[in-house]
Formats: sequence, structure tokens, C-alpha cells
Amino acid sequence: MAPKNNAKGGDKKGKGKDEGSSDKGKGLKPASSINVRHILCEKFSKKEEALEKLRNGSKFDEVAREFSEDKARQGGSLGWKTRGSLDSTFEKAAFDLEPSTTANPTYADVKTGFGYHIIMVEGRK
Repeated sequence: MAPKNNAKGGDKKGKGKDEGSSDKGKGLKPASSINVRHILCEKFSKKEEALEKLRNGSKFDEVAREFSEDKARQGGSLGWKTRGSLDSTFEKAAFDLEPSTTANPTYADVKTGFGYHIIMVEGRK
């Protein structure tokens, strides 16, 4: 029997067309607003500590309360933000993320003029 593995790209799930999409935001419909959380750190080393906690299974909101230097009391929640209302670097990373939960977050980290951010998105519309 011939092997069934005729797909390219390794273990990525899904089939169909690759209509010029980048490796981020695969399959995401365009959104005009997102429900976003972040952890803001002034220093790179502090951001790395927060990332290590997330990698080890800590909840995003708990890490935000411990490490974030902005809105930490709310677990890093910025609420619903519309396209064009955020720093452009932050916004690009945030709108490319798939929604996830604080218990099992999908996140990205970026540097802006405000500092180092770890970003997760809870919802899109």
C-alpha cells in the first residue's frame, strides 16, 4: 500500500487552499474588534520570567497580576478594542492571534514604545 502522507508541511492540520495566507492567523476571519489581554513589562528579563511561567502552565491572568505593570488588577484585560485603536505593532500581533482562554493561552510577545508585551486574545468579532 502507498503511504497516505502526501501532504506538505508536516503536522499542520487542515486541508484546502493556501490563498497567500501567512503562517500566522491561519483560517481566521477578518475581525474589526478583539477582546484582548496583555502583560506589560518594562524590562526584557521580566518579560522572559513571565513567559517562562506561561510555558510552565500558569494561567495568563495570574501571571498578568504578578508581572504586568499595567492593569494588573484585571488580569491584564484591556477589554474590546477596535482596529486602529492600539499601537500598530501591538495591534498586528493581537489581530493575528487565534482566540484562547486564560487557562490555555495562545500568546505572542512584542516590543513597543511602552515596553514588552505578552498578548492573548479571548474573542473576535
